[in-house]
Amino acid sequence: MKLSDKSNEMLRRAVAEGVIECPEQRDVMSANRLNGRQLLSRDPKIGTRYYPTEKAREYVALLDELGDPSEESPATELVVVESRDASGLAQVVERARALLDDGDVIRARMLAAGAYEQAKLAGRLAERFGAADRLITKARQLQGDALLIETRAKILIANEYDVAQEEGRAAGKGRPKNVSDENIFKQSETGLTRKEIHEARKLADAERKAPGLVERAIQARIIAGLEPSRANLRVAVGTSTATKEERGNNLYETPPEAMHTLLALETFTATVWEPSCGKGAIARMLEAASYGVVLSDLVDYGTADSFGEVQREVDFLTTEGDPEGASSFDIVTNPPYGPVLNSYVAHALRVHKPRKMALLLNLNFVCGFDDEKRNFAMDENSPARIYVFTRRLPMMHRDGWDGPESSSRMNTAWFVWERQEDGTYGSSGSKLIRVDWKGYLPAESEAT
Repeated sequence: MKLSDKSNEMLRRAVAEGVIECPEQRDVMSANRLNGRQLLSRDPKIGTRYYPTEKAREYVALLDELGDPSEESPATELVVVESRDASGLAQVVERARALLDDGDVIRARMLAAGAYEQAKLAGRLAERFGAADRLITKARQLQGDALLIETRAKILIANEYDVAQEEGRAAGKGRPKNVSDENIFKQSETGLTRKEIHEARKLADAERKAPGLVERAIQARIIAGLEPSRANLRVAVGTSTATKEERGNNLYETPPEAMHTLLALETFTATVWEPSCGKGAIARMLEAASYGVVLSDLVDYGTADSFGEVQREVDFLTTEGDPEGASSFDIVTNPPYGPVLNSYVAHALRVHKPRKMALLLNLNFVCGFDDEKRNFAMDENSPARIYVFTRRLPMMHRDGWDGPESSSRMNTAWFVWERQEDGTYGSSGSKLIRVDWKGYLPAESEAT
């Protein structure tokens, strides 16, 4: 239940005067409801007297910060509570907007970034306190306005930094030649990290392709009643993930943490087929665990096993008879994601029917219902076990990535199919097992 204007007025009076008397029964009922929300505390001796709690003071400060006084409350009864910015959140956002318009981009970004965090907190507090919908919406609108200003400022700063680099005025790797120290435009002076500059470049590209995209994405979140966050903006405009062109051959090297976990939990045939071997991240771990490997990939990376046997260049989806009789081998791989994934998994189960197959997949692979191949792999031929990583694996950056490294936002799991005696994989569902990869690291890794 949202707080009414009458409840807001009662809380304002209680905070302003330190106490509120409720001589009327209807006022006592209202005060009791606020007492139930821990906004008022009742006097143990005088049942019609109530005191504001610390939570009430925070809530009234929030009302003042969002500039939403109760219309029924007389001006003389309004308490002035010091908020996180005396000028008010809306005024801070407008000041940031004015600075951006005047070309003071760095100060505009800094002010907008602070307003964004302040509005974000205000919106969440408003939700927690059960404030009226209009207050929550106002907080989100201010957060969205601040995010738009911050984003535009970041784009301008990143563009200027790129121009400075092209002209030899910016410090990159090494030091620009023929530029004195005092004239070097350093990254630290932009107020942005390398990661933020990289993200701003991608946002700028998205804006060039579809002008107004950032603003539309922010407003869409607000209209939907959702918080307009930085993370959601990156997802909405398509800058949180690589484009199809950037992904290229979908080579994302598997982190050793994933393999340490799998090898501690599962055993395989003496020789294992790695049909998407890439540059050998999985193969090296298998060989270190005394397994032989058969290597193949869509792309010729020149990857070889410990005996010098070079991988075969073959499209897994076209394989019928496996290279070197690999149907008798278990399969362990980190398959290419994207549109090909469902076909890849279904092809392995239909054509090769390995005794055991372990695939490192996005946990979302358990979902979905409208793809026949996904249903074939998950419903008609269920994995025997799904090892879900409770702690996200270290980020798997695509091959050739030269941007800043970041932490992973993807939840992953080892999906393990095991063929039964009757030749099927069963359809009775999968056993889900939660695992923490840190618990399977070698002793020397844990010590570092």
